[in-house]
Amino acid sequence: MLTSIEDQINLAEERLRLAMLASDVAELDELISDNLIFTTHLGQVFSKQEDLELHGSGEVDFQKIEPSEQVVSVGNGFAVVSVRIRIAGTYCGTPIDDDLRYTRVWHLEENNAWRIFAGHISSVQQ
Repeated sequence: MLTSIEDQINLAEERLRLAMLASDVAELDELISDNLIFTTHLGQVFSKQEDLELHGSGEVDFQKIEPSEQVVSVGNGFAVVSVRIRIAGTYCGTPIDDDLRYTRVWHLEENNAWRIFAGHISSVQQ
């Protein structure tokens, strides 16, 4: 049965969440475009390789990733996701417990796989 693009993106977002929790570098490699540009809430810019290295080395270790307020907007060959995420774990040995808003651009690549092409994080101010 064919699913809508929005359903495909929601499934990809859940795969991403689980891969981030497990630091599953192989799954993350499948979900992230080789051309990734990702900007953090601290202004750091990461490539795909840098992102995978953070997970593979254990420098990032997520214990909790709780999404809410997720919105998906679909275009021709791309989709944009805005999602609020409560995240906890460690980053480079420092405990984190943040309320963040992620924006991700998913791109439909040549092999009909959705991959993250770009992303940005903002802190949610209470």
